[in-house]
Amino acid sequence: MSDPAAEVADVLEHGGDADDALRNVVAALVRRSEISWAGIAFIEEGALRLGPAAGRADESRRLRAPVSFQGASVGELWVDGTVPADELDRVAALIAPLVLIGWDTGGEAWDP
Repeated sequence: MSDPAAEVADVLEHGGDADDALRNVVAALVRRSEISWAGIAFIEEGALRLGPAAGRADESRRLRAPVSFQGASVGELWVDGTVPADELDRVAALIAPLVLIGWDTGGEAWDP
């Protein structure tokens, strides 16, 4: 099976605004057989707030990868499944600029 980072890179090449792109990323991740749920959490006011998510959650299998932009922590990629940490880290690096754009919702709920 291909690397999830390659699939995410393909999704991001199609462009679109940050919200749509991040929704498409989590949707692409859950299409993989080893991932049942994926979500992106943004850091707002010192706390993680879940943004776009897709799939069926199974927190007992939750993996987390930090998302940083230019050395600043802007969020986390959460995946329920079995994916090597280095692959999740590559996905987190690819989405970092988009997470930076979407990270401050001003307290508003993420629009699904």
